[in-house]
Amino acid sequence: MSAAMAAHLSVVTAQSPSLSAARQSVLHLYRDFQRGVPEIMRTHQVDMPMSMIRTKIREEFERHRDVKDLAVIDILLFKGRQEYQETMNAWKQETHIMRYFIKDDAPPKPQGFLEKFLAGRD
Repeated sequence: MSAAMAAHLSVVTAQSPSLSAARQSVLHLYRDFQRGVPEIMRTHQVDMPMSMIRTKIREEFERHRDVKDLAVIDILLFKGRQEYQETMNAWKQETHIMRYFIKDDAPPKPQGFLEKFLAGRD
């Protein structure tokens, strides 16, 4: 992959002047991810329905829906753009992509002392 191709997906990091501008940037990133799903499936050879990947992308964005601090939104945008660029440029491997889906299938961690003891944890 050439440097020009990698630079094609890069975006200059800047502070958002307002919440409405940050919202527009978040929506733009969300749309980029959704449009990139077929390419992600093809590049990383993901063997699952496209709807499941789109749902997971939505869940990741919904997780931060209530963030109102502009600085935090800018950091999340930077990290999201970084994830997008790494995914689309195939800098991630299939295992990195599949980690998003494995989290849902994991059993809940023991909370109390007795549960941890019975599970064999300290």
